[in-house]
Amino acid sequence: MKVGVIGAGLVGATAAYAMVMRKAANEIVLVDANEKRAIAEAADIQHAVPFTYATDVYAGGYEDLKDAKIVIIAAGASQKPGETRLMLFEKNAAILNQIIPRTLEVAPDTIFLIATNPVDVITHISAKIALQHGVPHSRVIGTGTTLDTARFRSLLGIHLGVDSQHVHSYVIGEHGDSEVLTWSNVDIGGVPLEDFIEYRKVDFTEKTKQEIDSSVRNAAYKIIEGKGSTYYGIGAAIARIVDVINRDNRALLTVCTVHDDVEGVKDVTLALPHLISGSGNLGTIPLRLNAKEKSLLRKSAEIIREKIDEYEGNKQPE
Repeated sequence: MKVGVIGAGLVGATAAYAMVMRKAANEIVLVDANEKRAIAEAADIQHAVPFTYATDVYAGGYEDLKDAKIVIIAAGASQKPGETRLMLFEKNAAILNQIIPRTLEVAPDTIFLIATNPVDVITHISAKIALQHGVPHSRVIGTGTTLDTARFRSLLGIHLGVDSQHVHSYVIGEHGDSEVLTWSNVDIGGVPLEDFIEYRKVDFTEKTKQEIDSSVRNAAYKIIEGKGSTYYGIGAAIARIVDVINRDNRALLTVCTVHDDVEGVKDVTLALPHLISGSGNLGTIPLRLNAKEKSLLRKSAEIIREKIDEYEGNKQPE
């Protein structure tokens, strides 16, 4: 249960802390270009261990990733004023072209968990780089809409007066503005949403649905406006995915992976419910979507594919 975290910034460090809190790993190594930052974060987290679970947390280099079952990639450049999205993609792709081969030299069997945004495109690029080194797509997973799904379930649970762990619903597609909330699939402890509302006499109108949709879709914007960045929610989501893989729990999670075809869009990376095990992604599960949801998912897939095309069309030949 050794886990590597590449990128000891707010997301990477918070993910490491969350893993300690839920005992998702017994050894965590932080790797960062800023060695002082990695050392400081590792020390700070290690000082919390006496209050939680026995976990060895330390800073190191790529050689310390040896035998890591999972390597989380939370590294990446931030968009600067005047910098285009394509320029940012190219910069992050260059970083991935260094990270992935260096990691595979010491941990050839590792599972990559991508947390760098835009996560769908970055996961797609990572999967293609890893494939060149013999790593199948099943071992390259992005956090996808894991956090968006948690937000959806949380808000539904609050409104319905039910523990969110008993709310079953998914957010699929892009981790971004075009994500799709699958209202047609919502159930509460196995009871369809409409039946639950009627039985419990819950006030639930179309306006309620729109407010929840907006709150899920715009959550990150509001958090960033108030505090500059999001990291607690995604840190907990990463820890959950790591826990599932390390314990081979075979859980259904809305991670993003490369898909051959999504609603007619070829070779695209986006989030769908996947069965995740100790060996990585075991595949998607079928969702019964209505016509509107299918149309929205196709639109989301097209938006991601356009971003991938933008990067691939401008990529310099090797």
